[in-house]
Amino acid sequence: MSFSAPLLDLHLPASGPPILAADPGGDAQGWASGYRDALLDVVADHGSVLVRGLGLARTDVGAVFQRLAGGGLLAEREPFAPRTAYADGVYSSTKWPANQQMCMHHELSYTTQFPGLMLFACVTAPGAGGATAVADAPSVLAALPSELVARFEREGWLLSRNYNDEIGASWTEAFGTEDPGAVEAYCRSNSIEFEWQEDGGLRTRQRRHAVVRHPVSGARCWFNQVAFLNEWTLDEEVREFLVDMYGPEGLPFTTSFGNGEPIGEDVVTLLNEVYQAHTRREPWQDGDLLLVDNIRTAHSREPYEGEREVLVGMANPVDLADCAPDATDNSPEATR
Repeated sequence: MSFSAPLLDLHLPASGPPILAADPGGDAQGWASGYRDALLDVVADHGSVLVRGLGLARTDVGAVFQRLAGGGLLAEREPFAPRTAYADGVYSSTKWPANQQMCMHHELSYTTQFPGLMLFACVTAPGAGGATAVADAPSVLAALPSELVARFEREGWLLSRNYNDEIGASWTEAFGTEDPGAVEAYCRSNSIEFEWQEDGGLRTRQRRHAVVRHPVSGARCWFNQVAFLNEWTLDEEVREFLVDMYGPEGLPFTTSFGNGEPIGEDVVTLLNEVYQAHTRREPWQDGDLLLVDNIRTAHSREPYEGEREVLVGMANPVDLADCAPDATDNSPEATR
């Protein structure tokens, strides 16, 4: 079957991502192959696109992702929460309480190599809520106070993690090995400070850019997980429980300014308010496909009711060094 016709029915709603009506004629994999370049052009122009009408079943997702990825799907690096792997490079969405918001973030923006393209496939739409919402990173950056942006550009941001077997991903899950020596080698080669704890746990710190330049367009983008992985974004009861259990220094993860100074609740609240002002959402329907430029566009997961199954793939690896901002001292090497 050939799909050489131009893209049709691209709708640009005011409150959601671009929506493309697809008619695969029962061949979602062939449609994805035929329209790959055109889809990626839409993503380049708009930062994301939701394909509706593709009718993706779970059995289609891996092959469709592979055809859209071109260079192949990526394995996850340093996850902060467990996922289920369905096939090579195809994962469940992050395991996160259904009644809790996952605020805007850029996937794996705390690593030295991250996906340039995110792929989401809705196998089962929730009864209510649960949208994978998006926000334009250059617009978010422009809306933030200039003095706050200047500080993050000077210092970057710091992610602190305490790996344990109780909450989040353990260090064996996050690094994909049970060999402490392999973990140490990975940390050294990826500019991550590490410290083994007496109980066998692992504490790490990694300093990263908060603002990057898009490697293709050159646009300056707010690109990080400063708000998402900060303790002040957590539900108040959850935050108090974690602080009581682990203490302020033992939280599974939190973020700070690049010099180690804590980021206050006021800053985190501001960041989330700016994200919210630029959020675009469209409720999932069964069989939908969403493509997201991971550098230009942040994404989130909204609270939901009922069953929800969204599968995730990552593609087009980008090295942090290839999108570093100009004239800053915010280099990964500064963590060493």
